[in-house]
Amino acid sequence: MEILLLVVGCVSTVLAATWVCRRVPVPAPLLLLVIGAVASYEPWFPLPELTAEMALFGFLPPLLYAAAVNTSLVDFRTNLAAIGYLSIGFVLFCALGVAMVITGLLPVPFAAAFAVGAIVAPPDAVAAVAVARQAGLPRRVVTILEGESLLNDATALVGLRTAVAALGASVTLMDVGTDLALAVIVGPLAGFVVAKISIWLFGVLTDAVTSTTLTFLIPFAAYALAESFHASGVLAVVVAGLMIGHVTPIVRSAPARLSTWMNWSTIQYVLEHTVFLLIGLHTHQILDSAASYPVSNVTIAGVSLAVLAVAIGSRIVYVMAVRPFLDRAHRTLSWQEALIVSWAGMRGVVTLAAALTLPADTPLRPVLLLIALVTVAGTLLIHGLTLPLLARRLGVHGPDPREDALQEAMVTQRSVIAGMAAMKAAAGQQDAELLAGLKESAKRRVDLQWERLGLARDDPSAESRAMAYRRLRLVGLTAERTKLLEIRDRGFADHEVLSALLAELDVEEASLLSREHREREVRAAPPRVTGAAPCVHLDEAPAEVDFEAHGDCLDCVAADQDPVELRMCLSCGHIACCESSPGQHAAMHFRQTGHPVMRSIEPGEHWRWCYLDQLHDKGPAE
Repeated sequence: MEILLLVVGCVSTVLAATWVCRRVPVPAPLLLLVIGAVASYEPWFPLPELTAEMALFGFLPPLLYAAAVNTSLVDFRTNLAAIGYLSIGFVLFCALGVAMVITGLLPVPFAAAFAVGAIVAPPDAVAAVAVARQAGLPRRVVTILEGESLLNDATALVGLRTAVAALGASVTLMDVGTDLALAVIVGPLAGFVVAKISIWLFGVLTDAVTSTTLTFLIPFAAYALAESFHASGVLAVVVAGLMIGHVTPIVRSAPARLSTWMNWSTIQYVLEHTVFLLIGLHTHQILDSAASYPVSNVTIAGVSLAVLAVAIGSRIVYVMAVRPFLDRAHRTLSWQEALIVSWAGMRGVVTLAAALTLPADTPLRPVLLLIALVTVAGTLLIHGLTLPLLARRLGVHGPDPREDALQEAMVTQRSVIAGMAAMKAAAGQQDAELLAGLKESAKRRVDLQWERLGLARDDPSAESRAMAYRRLRLVGLTAERTKLLEIRDRGFADHEVLSALLAELDVEEASLLSREHREREVRAAPPRVTGAAPCVHLDEAPAEVDFEAHGDCLDCVAADQDPVELRMCLSCGHIACCESSPGQHAAMHFRQTGHPVMRSIEPGEHWRWCYLDQLHDKGPAE
């Protein structure tokens, strides 16, 4: 009964806390940590056991997999250099700094101090990305933070394993090299094997239920296979998740993808929030254990705050030092973006889970556990509450919904053209009338996209045809559902038939509401900069250029690549593809020539983009 009440209490608390955090600017992990800390002092509250095995084997694999499978493999590879500098270099840099502070303030061997450094070094995937997205950061910054937090756990756990081994016996350089080789070679290989087997099984288990069930096994299978060879289970799960996420649209059916997305969204939500509540619930126990050691409270508090300061300060120093190397396509992070990356260093579940793996005979173990807890709570409090404010002060913005809408219109247009070509090739003579209807429907889809974008830009209060369609269709769906439920209640049709029809209505309504939400974001987005143009280059650039230019990106033609959107240089008339295209030849043209402003040449669009200032506008008034 105690376990049942504990589960109900934890999940209910998570629901209530996240509901509150959607209405007040407080990170949910921080609020749950505080609630858990307060509850830990209540004698009637049953304290759940949180062991290292539960955290490392129960929580970590599914949370890592959920983050990895939703991470773009293309963006991950593009930013791999930046991710590597942070996930490997920073963890070692921070661990060494923390170790030097602890050995100078506490009577513990260097191996134990370095173990604590490895414990508190890696930012948490859940906390960092959740706060980063809440703060509205650029997608590249979020990708770097997400990629870093996926891989830095492996570096930290290998460092921790080596330090713990050094506590019990001498460790040679050969031992360290062997552990590192197992982590970076065998771990990813295990993930690759599990991913390949899973992809094959997806072709066998085609129905939604069994296919979704298979995804629940993948993270644990990858983690277990890697750990059985004493390799990095973290890297195995990350590799498996990235691979499967990349091929899922190809190897799995639409019902299976929808089922997996809904189930994993729920699992990820419950696990990632419950773990912070559990961390808080152990606050009283950790404080009591630390107080029983012959170390003054002032010393413990001083060391804890010093380690927290080193964890925060070392990240700022390291990120700003390696900023010139955190580039993509020869564009480094701006100092504002780098400062945001350095300030997004929230610690979480891995830090506490790794701390619990310290051997029982580790000198001053409860004190070291308390240091880890203070680092988790301190970084959540300091970074979590100030990161959105810092981003606003530095002028670091997330993606503009208008730019997203523009890309959506471009991509829709190109995908519809490809779809029509495929249908035309597959149609027979008897399908001519049907094909004409499909062509008209496809054209209407594209026109509605462009119309939505134009109205959002010129008259945000006007109702587009797409909005009118959704409004009327939602009314119709409500009436259809009411009639189906009436038929069900009167027993006029079988339950299975009605359930299938209701499910179809639910899918259509969910799609309409999703589009409605995206359109509201576009219309509600405030202008980034007031005035005629956001920067001097856009202000001076013309709306058009009088050059005779081809209508294709010749670099894409030469490389046999398909551009997503075409842009024209307003200095020389050169045509090139945008940054959403594989070649990113517009950015390449800017680096080669220094011409700052390009504009879209897609039908009906006048968007201009300044590569020098990273700003855009809708084009000068005509």
